[in-house]
Amino acid sequence: MGWQGFLLLWSGAWCAAALVGLARSLAGVTKAQRTVRLAGRIREVGEVRHGASRVGGIPLVVDYPDPATGRPVTVTGDDGRGESVTAAWAGREIGVSLPPGPADGHRFTAAPEPPSRGLGWPAFAAFLAYAGLVALAALRWAWPWALVGGAGPWALSGLWYLPEAVRDRRGKRERLAVMDAVPGRIVAVLRDVRIDEDDGSRITTHTPVVAFTTRDGTAVTAHCTAHLADPAGARGREVTVHHTPADPAEFTLDPAADRRSWGWDVAVHVAVVVLLAATAAVGALLLR
Repeated sequence: MGWQGFLLLWSGAWCAAALVGLARSLAGVTKAQRTVRLAGRIREVGEVRHGASRVGGIPLVVDYPDPATGRPVTVTGDDGRGESVTAAWAGREIGVSLPPGPADGHRFTAAPEPPSRGLGWPAFAAFLAYAGLVALAALRWAWPWALVGGAGPWALSGLWYLPEAVRDRRGKRERLAVMDAVPGRIVAVLRDVRIDEDDGSRITTHTPVVAFTTRDGTAVTAHCTAHLADPAGARGREVTVHHTPADPAEFTLDPAADRRSWGWDVAVHVAVVVLLAATAAVGALLLR
């Protein structure tokens, strides 16, 4: 069997997988659809241990209503399950997901999540099937089909999301202009070590943890991953934290650097869209 036969089988198999996933979603039996999503509230923020791993986020004690009885349930979260909550304060609302299975299988998310249709994996399978068809078209007819089929949809997707990226940047700049500046302190530095699979070297990641109190008296503990020199030795350092009054989880230590970074994000987005569109256009011209 040659490459064309292999690509036909590849695309057919992933197309079948996507259809099965779609059928399961329409029947309402995917794991995502059977997951109960609730709004929980942080009762207590635990102490972050210096030198510990950042996996699991900040230690929390969370209350949420039992979906069957409505009675309050209290759980802890610092074991790496679910999305790491990297900014926490007593009274903050977060998301709690209860997948089908053991009663203690709760997962935390930074915010309550809407119901899901479980279409993530089917969409990924459809993408793999499409990639196989593009490669098949390039082999069977002409290689410029790879340029058209590969770059064209990505260019359209980038163009579709460009207005949203511009609005997001504008909103961030507006919120940055009204941020409160309060004193903070690096209370711990988390440390994670992993082994590089290519050369076996050890890669160490340091994550400083900052504690600050907002003007209304809310005590916040959060991971600080940007704009801090020498993060490994930052424990005990006094810093100035700029945060939005409505959401202390949105904060920065260097507003000017963030403003420049957001501008570059939009510029890079535009440049990528233009490059992809040009690539698809060259492919289309070569097919003429």
